[in-house]
Amino acid sequence: MAGGKRALLRALGVAMALLATGVTPAYAGQGTTAVAAAPSADWVWVRYLARAHPYSTVRTAAWSALVSSAPDAAIAEFLATGYDYAVSRAQEGRARNLDFVRRVYETTTAEYAPEVHAEAQRLLGSGGTDSARDLFVRSGYEAAKARDRVYRDAVGEQKRALLQRDRETVAALAANDPGEQVRLSASYALRQGATDDDLVEFFAYGWTTGARLDLEVYRIRRAGENMRWRAAVIGLVADAEAAERAAREAGEEAKAQAKAAAVRAWQEVGAQTAPARSGWEQAGEVAARQAGNWHAVVLAATAAQGPNWTSILQPAQDTEVAWQSETDDTAHQVDYWAALSQQALDGEQRVSDSL
Repeated sequence: MAGGKRALLRALGVAMALLATGVTPAYAGQGTTAVAAAPSADWVWVRYLARAHPYSTVRTAAWSALVSSAPDAAIAEFLATGYDYAVSRAQEGRARNLDFVRRVYETTTAEYAPEVHAEAQRLLGSGGTDSARDLFVRSGYEAAKARDRVYRDAVGEQKRALLQRDRETVAALAANDPGEQVRLSASYALRQGATDDDLVEFFAYGWTTGARLDLEVYRIRRAGENMRWRAAVIGLVADAEAAERAAREAGEEAKAQAKAAAVRAWQEVGAQTAPARSGWEQAGEVAARQAGNWHAVVLAATAAQGPNWTSILQPAQDTEVAWQSETDDTAHQVDYWAALSQQALDGEQRVSDSL
């Protein structure tokens, strides 16, 4: 039984990997080839949450639904109740601290923030107890940052490498970067009384941390809004389908009134799709702007010389890829809501024409 379960999980993993690349797996049998059905819109959405949601509790719950032995039912349950429960769990101290430590680890490097990076790595490993991670969040993180600053100041390489153009770049980010958290981080590095140490710290991890927070805020907001939109429209579609059935089954005296109710029900579905379509279109514009911004950072970091720009190069490449992925994902959601809008128009027209 255990071996069969492992085989099933491996098969599901292969299928999901193929589907993620746009390749539809084919299954051979008895002289014919049957092509697997395209993934449902629900599967695509839960797969996005499993891959990209900032909360580890949400990612874990979404993956559990996808690899379930009855994925359709598990996905439906996750969308109905599991997502909200996973979000509530993420707000608890234990999960929140773990997500914080993981973010710190993923946005720092051993070369440019050795103390912070090493401490985060330790807390994600065998040395990571709940109490230790809580202490790190409350005071250990700032203490490690202070030790890194002493280290960088003693070495002096990054401070000596600062140029006027670097200061001008940070000033431009403080004024114009599309990400609020990056703007705040850059502004802090240039605050009254700031020193070159603050600029070095911005390049070492302040820029990357701000970028990660901007991406997480975007993803959390989009996921929450889309879950609310989906919950509302699912109920409206069910109501419209029921109203259409009632109109078909109504007697002659009641048919006109039932028909009008069915038309209104489909119109409500169409109206519900409008904010979602608009919201995802705007989200796509934000993601495209961020992807273009980080592409420019990659080019600047590639062309620049010195340790400060070198520290931002790989994070900039990763962030560009992440925002480009968001651009692609928003396009899927725009298509989903456009299809629902068309379904509503078709339902309204069908009721008007055939009843």
